[in-house]
Amino acid sequence: MVARVDLPQLRALLDAGAQLVEVLPAAEYADQHLPGALNIPLKTLNADTTAPLDRSRPIVVYCWDGL
Repeated sequence: MVARVDLPQLRALLDAGAQLVEVLPAAEYADQHLPGALNIPLKTLNADTTAPLDRSRPIVVYCWDGL
């Protein structure tokens, strides 16, 4: 399921154990990202790179260009 979430919903999801995934390139992730975010660049997003994610927990994917 894909859904857009606002900040209060994001906080609730993270408090409940959701995983946060940043999809910007590694250099941009290294420069600045949300605390606790995992980096999986969009161009590398596939079954292998997402294998470490726990599919029983919500996954929040974001791209914050210009953070």
